[in-house]
Amino acid sequence: MVKKTSVGKKKTDDAKISRLISDLGDPAIEVRHNAVDGLKKAGEPAVSPLIQMLEGATDNDARWYAAVALGAIGAPAIAPLLAAMRENKDTDFRRYAAASLGSMGVPAVEPLIAAMDSDEPVLRGFISQALCRIGVPAVEPLTRRLGDDNEVLRSCASLTLWQMGETGLPAMVEKLKEEDAERE
Repeated sequence: MVKKTSVGKKKTDDAKISRLISDLGDPAIEVRHNAVDGLKKAGEPAVSPLIQMLEGATDNDARWYAAVALGAIGAPAIAPLLAAMRENKDTDFRRYAAASLGSMGVPAVEPLIAAMDSDEPVLRGFISQALCRIGVPAVEPLTRRLGDDNEVLRSCASLTLWQMGETGLPAMVEKLKEEDAERE
């Protein structure tokens, strides 16, 4: 029996990930769904190639499936996606990256809130969209930021809760009532 070296295994894994990423653009929906499942199983090694695909994609279907795959991978994709969003100012890329982050739920909340401390308002808007997509799990961490010393984070938290509508507004109103009561 021949034992694979780690270099040989990495090449095999890289080839498999490349094939799966290529399958994201296949016209057959079953092939795309299987590719997403395969990329999820590949995990962290698939993150960088998926982000590269997401950045270079011209087909929105393929871009969507790349975002879905990144969302399925979850936590290992959060920091690399946020870093890519800081670097790549393409609106379509950021839209799909934000959708991916928003699909990750609770693990993405704190990193997203921390990323709101950006000098770039457009990026903050995409981050806010991701938090709105997460919904209820983001409300309490955002509400805590209403009293933050950082004016940008405070403002972003307030605007995001406002955008959440019925999901975020009650928590924001309650926080304001508590602050008013403390002042009296």
